[in-house]
Amino acid sequence: MEFEHKPVLFEETIEALNIRPDGIYIDGTAGGGGHSRAIAERLTTGRLLSIDQDPDAIRAAGERLAGFSCAQVCRGNFSQMRTVAAEQGIREADGVLLDIGVSSHQLDTPERGFSYHYDAPLDMRMSQTGTSAKELVNTLSWQELAAIISKYGEDKNAVRIAKGIVQARQEKPVETTLELAEIVKKSVPAAVRREQGHPARRTFQALRIEVNHELDVLSQGLDEAFELLRPGGRLAVITFHSLEDRMVKQRMASWCQGCICPPDFPVCVCGRKPRAELIYKKGLAPSPQELERNPRARSARLRVCRKIEGLPEQE
Repeated sequence: MEFEHKPVLFEETIEALNIRPDGIYIDGTAGGGGHSRAIAERLTTGRLLSIDQDPDAIRAAGERLAGFSCAQVCRGNFSQMRTVAAEQGIREADGVLLDIGVSSHQLDTPERGFSYHYDAPLDMRMSQTGTSAKELVNTLSWQELAAIISKYGEDKNAVRIAKGIVQARQEKPVETTLELAEIVKKSVPAAVRREQGHPARRTFQALRIEVNHELDVLSQGLDEAFELLRPGGRLAVITFHSLEDRMVKQRMASWCQGCICPPDFPVCVCGRKPRAELIYKKGLAPSPQELERNPRARSARLRVCRKIEGLPEQE
């Protein structure tokens, strides 16, 4: 299957990066190369480094960027962005893009095991290496599974689902996506089964996050990206669920925070200055027109900040 990824908030993201023809840019989550190609098309003497951990994405992005001498594609995780960039001789960047989460290709390729819409081996590994979702559901205790489903899926039925999984695997291992989806469906109350959307959605999200350590990777990746930015550089991050968006919002807010002295102090003694400023005070959501074209974009948010640390003060 051809690697298909529908870039969400595409125009808004490219505009927010404020791309200079001679600038250096990093796409930390290249996917199919849609955002990367748009960046490359705007460069003349600049450079683009596109990174992804998925071998399928690396092949697709490489093909899409083959005609651009300014572009380079490397396999790696964006949480190690500074190391990957340094290996390519890049120490600073004018812009970094992170498009977080699972791609359309990963969801729509049954054998990758991300979706409850297809019957496939229960996998969910973005890098195609390491511990799979199948190993988690067949080895963890119900307490551990419930903690994952509650924390990362924010599902109030986490205990019932976890106990249902453990009970089912006593008869036979849980091996496929549809087996797991059916176990979840049977484990939740009838009222939940009648609600819109599949009752296994949150469980699949939670397992995917755990398998890929997504929140830990995001936390480290945000710091890596910000440290790579030169003064004036921009970081644009697209998220797809509240846990990711909350982390990005809070991290950018911390970079933008200045003096933390108590309000009754007559002068600042902490010496803390803002390291960044927000391009948009609130995250951008997809337009109704985009949602009509791509319903999967409904939960997407774009947040962008500009590094100001070290910029000369204006008179």
